[in-house]
Amino acid sequence: MSRTLTLLGATGSVGTSTLDLVRRNREAFRVIALTANCQAAELAALAREFGAELAVVADESCLPALRDALAGSGIAAAGGAAALVEAAARGADITVAAIVGCAGLAPTMAAIECGKSVALANKEALVSAGDVMTAAVARSGATLLPVDSEHNAIFQCLAGNDPAHVSMITLTASGGPFREWEIERLHRATPAEAVKHPNWSMGAKISVDSATMMNKGLEFIEAYHLFPVGIDKLRILVHPQSIVHSMVEYRDGSTLAQLGPSDMRVPIASALAWPARMDTPCAPLDLAAIGELTFRRPDEARFPATRVAREAVLAGGAAPAVLNAVNEIAVAAFLDGQISFTRIVQCAETMLARGLPPPPSSLDDVIAVDEESRIRALEMMEPLR
Repeated sequence: MSRTLTLLGATGSVGTSTLDLVRRNREAFRVIALTANCQAAELAALAREFGAELAVVADESCLPALRDALAGSGIAAAGGAAALVEAAARGADITVAAIVGCAGLAPTMAAIECGKSVALANKEALVSAGDVMTAAVARSGATLLPVDSEHNAIFQCLAGNDPAHVSMITLTASGGPFREWEIERLHRATPAEAVKHPNWSMGAKISVDSATMMNKGLEFIEAYHLFPVGIDKLRILVHPQSIVHSMVEYRDGSTLAQLGPSDMRVPIASALAWPARMDTPCAPLDLAAIGELTFRRPDEARFPATRVAREAVLAGGAAPAVLNAVNEIAVAAFLDGQISFTRIVQCAETMLARGLPPPPSSLDDVIAVDEESRIRALEMMEPLR
């Protein structure tokens, strides 16, 4: 029998990969709702192709174009933040939460409150609102299925095992394009150099996060909330080949690792089909051709982001939300040529040291912390040029 599916963020990279898999497995899914930011023509075409009941644009100014593109289809069209929440609250068997940024927080929460399966690709849900989101999961009985390749790997390695038997969870990191660079050279790194990831095809912001290793720091925070084994049982290793996506070591000395190609369709397929499996077009690994897999500890002198993220977890409360917000502002400033590459993490560390707002107890609190932190971060950009 087919499962109903809602896709929040249908036109982004995760959304495109998700629909590629659905297209190849038509009998397995019935699409309920699709959303996008403002790509009205593209969203309408996808809604028609997959027979969605509802299409939503986050930007209400794009709603007239969406309605025109859907005329005569029988597909409902809506726009705005409330419409995104309505789409998420339709109670699909599985909701893929792939809206980037804090705009995805309320729709993700609405999906969680339905008590069904949520395939989580929105980083802010657990980085900025981890305590609030995990409490909602506990109340509703929803199942969180991580889509990030590292967290999905851990999820697979934990299947059928008692978390109490875990002695260590290892998140692997490619190390980004600058992993061999000396500190002096990092000061002069350009945006064009920072976005050239050696293994993955990603957007500019996440590529810069990979270059600073803040992406791994944020994933560390996510792992802390997803897998409650304690901060002392979480670590990061640099693995340049990006073949082993993460590992779980157990008390008996066994270590389980998930290996796969650098293709997001693999973890997305794992989440879509869970607890079963589904076909993907991804070629199997040729380990003989790969030849070797190497690992090393991260150098936090050159790349302090993982240390800063770990300190944010220890500080708790609003610290992770503040870290996420100031990092986004600093990355944007770097891409615009306003600050140097090494200033990105320095800005985050400076902001965290200036004092934190009260711990957020609701989604509204999280959003308020995010907005306040962005304002403060923008104010500090100019003096740090």
